[in-house]
Amino acid sequence: MADFDFDLFVIGAGSGGVRTARMAAAKGVRVAITEDLYLGGTCVNVGCVPKKLFVYSSHYAHDFQEAKGFGWNVGETSFDWPTLRDNKTKEIERLNGIYKNMLVNAGCTLMTGRGVMIDAHTVEVNGEQYTAERILVATGGWPFVPDFPGKEHVISSNEVFFLEQFPKRAVVVGGGYIAVEFAGIFAGLGAKTDLIYRGELFLRGFDQEVREFTAREVAKKQVNLNFNCDITSIDKQADGSLLITTNDGRTIEADCVMYATGRNPKVANLGLEALGIKQAANGAIVVDDNFQSSVPSVYALGDVIDRIALTPVALAEGMALVNHLYNEGSAEVNYDLIATAVFCQPNIGTVGLSEEQAREQYANIDVYVSDFRAMKHTLSGSDERTLMKMIVDKASDKVVGVHMVGSEAGEIIQGIAIALKAGATKAVFDSTIGVHPTAAEEFVTMRTPTRS
Repeated sequence: MADFDFDLFVIGAGSGGVRTARMAAAKGVRVAITEDLYLGGTCVNVGCVPKKLFVYSSHYAHDFQEAKGFGWNVGETSFDWPTLRDNKTKEIERLNGIYKNMLVNAGCTLMTGRGVMIDAHTVEVNGEQYTAERILVATGGWPFVPDFPGKEHVISSNEVFFLEQFPKRAVVVGGGYIAVEFAGIFAGLGAKTDLIYRGELFLRGFDQEVREFTAREVAKKQVNLNFNCDITSIDKQADGSLLITTNDGRTIEADCVMYATGRNPKVANLGLEALGIKQAANGAIVVDDNFQSSVPSVYALGDVIDRIALTPVALAEGMALVNHLYNEGSAEVNYDLIATAVFCQPNIGTVGLSEEQAREQYANIDVYVSDFRAMKHTLSGSDERTLMKMIVDKASDKVVGVHMVGSEAGEIIQGIAIALKAGATKAVFDSTIGVHPTAAEEFVTMRTPTRS
């Protein structure tokens, strides 16, 4: 066997890379890991974690309003952006330190710098070259902003967490998770907010009824929805504001324009082309079921392979790879029934098939839908509504999809996902005694199909 500096060299210290490195090192594998930006990757630094902290903050304005119905007289309130921004940064720095300690304590050799593959067994970092039996690329993704006149005036999700000033008028462009969530954040924190999306309706790929319901609820939260719309140019005005021109001839004035129009695998300057590693059209590294690229010693996982761009998926892939390489086990990851949430206002939680997907896969289905005003809002005065939906294969009675739009949907759907993973039937749901009074009990009390 060749004499290498390391057994495994990981490029990228995000969720997938860190998990793989730690678990491998715990088995006695000689591991090096390098990162050129921040420990913890997108999720910890400019993704899930800071975004969720901002979401929490954005709810308070509504909470203060709703408190009156419960007897609370809330005085004059104001929002201080620097406090939220800086407290968030302190928390992220704390998490960065935790990630560093986890890697070092596990026995990994941690490097700071861009890792570039020189050949199938060599990685260069800051001018120094290191050899490894295997190389893992786990560099994640990067925001994509299309080219158009005025592109230089916009920000992406990378910059939004560090704004010097909070905008009075914000425009968010896009129709995915990030766009819908940040439209709610901006509006909740007091900005006059427009969401612009070139399609007919946001959240493509989600259940159609969920999408339509969410659009109605989001609009109630002071987000101006502009569908079938796109920006053609942005001009910076003398006062520093931005003048946006849309494809339908309208103009919108804003202080901040955030593009959330997708993310691409972060593959630039890794040495992939020099090694002849096969890539997809969008740059994603093509791997087999064992996360092995077209160069046998090079592996990849997480967002850079563009399967399912979720932190828990990258973690599962990392665990599976370690199991395969160092336990002689399987690298298989089951991508079925992965629950997910969109932290818009109100939240979306979903697991399994949409109604449209179920109709394609099953001959006969029952669809159960409940649309109601949550108990809290009988006193709060809010007109927010909750949607719960369950899709059942009639032949087997198996529940194949569950969807929710409402408060704490992400928390509720996690438990539902376990039930679906265990193969729960509608009869199992029906025989489960609910927790009263909760919104979640609706999932075990829906007895009559809305449609079949």
